[in-house]
Parts: sequence; structure tokens; C-alpha cells
Amino acid sequence: MPSNNDSPDQSDRKKKGAKDRKASAEDLYSLKSCRSSMTYDNTLIDEIQARIGYNVLMKLFECGRGGEKTLTSVVQAAEITTLLDCLKLVFLAQPSCIEIDGPINICGDTHGQFSDVLRLFDKSGYPHRANYLFLGDYVDRGRHGLENILMLFCYKLIFPNHFFLLRGNHECPSINKVYGFYEECSKRYEKGGIKVWEEFQDTFSTMPLTAIVGQRILCMHGGISPRVRTILNTLDKLRLFQRPNYQPSHDQIEIDILWSDPSNTAKGWSPNQRGVSYTFSPDALKKILNPLSIDLVVRAHQVVQDGYEFFAQRRLVTVFSAPFYCGQFDNAAAVMSISENLVCSFQILRPKKYFPKRRIQLSST
Repeated sequence: MPSNNDSPDQSDRKKKGAKDRKASAEDLYSLKSCRSSMTYDNTLIDEIQARIGYNVLMKLFECGRGGEKTLTSVVQAAEITTLLDCLKLVFLAQPSCIEIDGPINICGDTHGQFSDVLRLFDKSGYPHRANYLFLGDYVDRGRHGLENILMLFCYKLIFPNHFFLLRGNHECPSINKVYGFYEECSKRYEKGGIKVWEEFQDTFSTMPLTAIVGQRILCMHGGISPRVRTILNTLDKLRLFQRPNYQPSHDQIEIDILWSDPSNTAKGWSPNQRGVSYTFSPDALKKILNPLSIDLVVRAHQVVQDGYEFFAQRRLVTVFSAPFYCGQFDNAAAVMSISENLVCSFQILRPKKYFPKRRIQLSST
């Protein structure tokens, strides 16, 4: 039932969103269509695994916007364990560098903003109507990291060849033990929470780090570095990353793919103010991309005012998909849509509400 504050249009949109969420679980649970459009011959599509994802997804929708039920009342820790065991098999059955074609929607950081991800699906299409690639950072910061990552993992189980998830730096134990996810797991699942958190880390360690769309668009969470320049003389190197990789070390190229940032003030390569990896200039980026025949890098990792922001004469774009980030920033979210012909466009999701006293205006970067 709509609240008293809902206009008729808002009420209609909510009803449509609820209907689409139900359809996304029921319609997409068509294993024949999944099998008939397989991208990878070695992908494990198991009816039991898909059913596990479907069942958990249905329960998550009961906890969605305005849902009366809580996650821990409908999804038991043992169900999460089973789900994650299936996910590890699916991730490891696919390459460490996902190679896909358009059309596809690309999303950046979502950081536990579960209800906003539902809004993104309302706007851009649920996974039974659209292909998706997420660039990492699903947990920490936001209040509903468990709901967020579980929903995305369910979709991955149901549609392994149409729904793709890359690893972000917050899918590393050294980070999400500090920035919220460990505490969320341990408090919400109490005695079994630490085990749940540990099982998530094992699953995160199997996730791919990069994707290539249409052989011309390179996608990752962070960016490049001098190690990328010296090691990545061909894209074949991206296909050879070893998994599982529980905690990438600071001397691995993987850490740069997760952590590095573009900078208009950097001269070539500079130490990153985050204390990890590097920042890179427009020239440094172009020197790497040109020999690889890559036209565009799509990455996440940084909050940007309008949900997306170009760099280096449109050779790189940052996509951020958590509106009103942390309840403090006045930022929009974006979904980047890539057509079959690699034409790029953006769908913008404005913050749902503002709190002027706490609002922070982002400066352009």
C-alpha cells in the first residue's frame, strides 16, 4: 500500500518495480534460455545452483523497499554458505578476464545501498531484460551490504552468462574487515556471523578482476600503473591472473587494478594518496592503451558528482552507482549502457532525498 506521501505516479512506479522484481526472478529462472545463449562452454550451469539463487532472491525481495521482514529472519546462515559454495564454482568456471559483447549495462560502486540498486534496476531494467556488468565494491559503507551482495550473487547464479561481477578493493579482507562488512556480518548473524564473513572472503577471492567489451573497452575497478605498463604488453596477461587470490599483495599488478586512480595533476605516475598503488596522468594512460588497441577504460572506485566523469579526452570514464553516497554527498548515480555497436550512453539516478545540513558538494576532479 502506498504511503500517504506518495503521488499516484509514485505509487504506480512502486507497483511496477515490485512487479518487475518478481518477474526478474521468475522469468529469468528459465534454464533453457540460459543454456541456449551460453557464452562460455566451460560455464557450470546447474539447475540445483540456479534454484538456490532463485530461492534466496525471492526471500531478499521480501526484505526490499518497505519490506516487513528482515534478512536474518528469512535467510539463514546455512543458506548463505550453500549459495557461496555454488558461486565459487561459477566464478572459477569463467575466465579471470571476462570477454563479452554489447548490449550491456555497466554499474560502478554500490556499497551496500541495496534500495538504490533496486532503483537502478527499476530505471535500467531488471536482469531478465538487460545484461549487466558491475565493477566491484558491493559491501562496506552502506547499511545493507549483505542484502546487496546476496542479491547480486543470486542473479549471478541464475544468469551466469548475462550477469557479471568484478572484484573491487572492498572485496578484500583487509578492507572490509575495517570498513563495515565484518561488523555487519558479526552483528546481524551473531554467533555464525564471523563464519559467514570468512566464507564471503573465500568467494571474493575467486572473482574476476577485468572485463573486455567488444574487444575495445577495458573494464576494471581501479586502473593502471607502471607495473601494468611493463607487464601488460598484451591483453593475454589479463587472462592469466591466478585465482583464488585471497589478499592481493602490494607488489602484484592485481592491487593496481583494484586501487589506482586517474589524476590530471599527476606527471606520469605518482604515489597514490590512498597509500596504495599509483595515480596516473592522461599521457600515461594513452601510452598503455594505444598498443593494446583499447579505445576506452571504464572504471569505478571514486565518487563523482554526476555519476560519471570522463578523463584523458574520453579515453577513460569513472562510473559511480551509489547516489547520495554515505548519506553525505550530493552525488547522482549512473549506469553506463553500451550498445551492440559499442555506442555509450548514461542513465542518471538522482539522489532520492537531501539533508542540506549534512550535504557535501563534490568538487570536480
